[in-house]
Amino acid sequence: MNVEKLDDILKDFPAYRKKQVLAYMFKNFVSDFDEMTSLPKDLREILKKNCSLEINSDMYISDDLETYKSLITLSDGKKIEAVLMKHDDKRNTVCVSSQVGCPVGCEFCATGRMGFTRNLTVDEILLQVVLFERLLKKENSRVTNVVFMGMGEPMFNYENVMSAVRLLNSKGFFGIAARHISISTSGIVGGIKRLMEEKLQINLAISFHAPTDEKRSKIMPINKNFGISAIVSALKEYILKTKRRVMIEYILIDHINDFEADAYKLADIVKGDYFFVNLIPYNPTGEFKPSFSERVKKFKEILKGRGITVTQRYRFGRGIKAACGQLAVK
Repeated sequence: MNVEKLDDILKDFPAYRKKQVLAYMFKNFVSDFDEMTSLPKDLREILKKNCSLEINSDMYISDDLETYKSLITLSDGKKIEAVLMKHDDKRNTVCVSSQVGCPVGCEFCATGRMGFTRNLTVDEILLQVVLFERLLKKENSRVTNVVFMGMGEPMFNYENVMSAVRLLNSKGFFGIAARHISISTSGIVGGIKRLMEEKLQINLAISFHAPTDEKRSKIMPINKNFGISAIVSALKEYILKTKRRVMIEYILIDHINDFEADAYKLADIVKGDYFFVNLIPYNPTGEFKPSFSERVKKFKEILKGRGITVTQRYRFGRGIKAACGQLAVK
């Protein structure tokens, strides 16, 4: 799917024609130009020859039918993954990638071990959502939430990510509420400060995963550039400016960051009404092991005892390598 060609193709047609085509693509989610019945037949033929609507992908579905993982091949042959998670309350969340691979290199993340190839374009970000909108359309359903928690560091592709967010939010296109769009970052301070100047009420999540610089640097090398004190300072500035809550994502890895002392230190860092912690059971991707349920329970109890709001992420798609940290174009 290539929207970038539209300007050139439609340059000799009235401006409203482009609006019609974009609405068909990003509001009605058609997969065939013949479905664009309000367009003249000659224009449809031109579009067929010069602008493909095809999304080259392979789909993998979990046994419980709750998770769909798509392996998407881009026009240059590079591959990315995106995930659809169906919730019991009728929400449909798409986890999108922002880069091919990832430059952050977290030790516990399969994507990080791929290395980094390039940023995704706005079209390449949006086509991940379009793919699942087409699928859900057959079920008379829609994508309700989008999270930038797939492959890549969104803040390192800020302009394209935010352009995609604006189109996802636009009533003329996807029409997804801003509060149903989330961006997760490993703590890129400059990106956090840029985001707080945006007029959109989107959600911010921080991949934290350790309460000390020493531990965090071992599993997240990016911490050597953006340490905990700098991140927390930026978050407090963000909260003061936006009055919006921040999710602290914390993957629990056995005997790495799941000690009681870690929980107490984390509680000291994220105390306050505008922080809440999302505990994530580690999904095996290599040498590490997930924390035992008893340690997870104790960790959660300590946080709650310190007055911290805590949630625990439901595991979607482990069987098809679609869970948190498992995306690696396999």
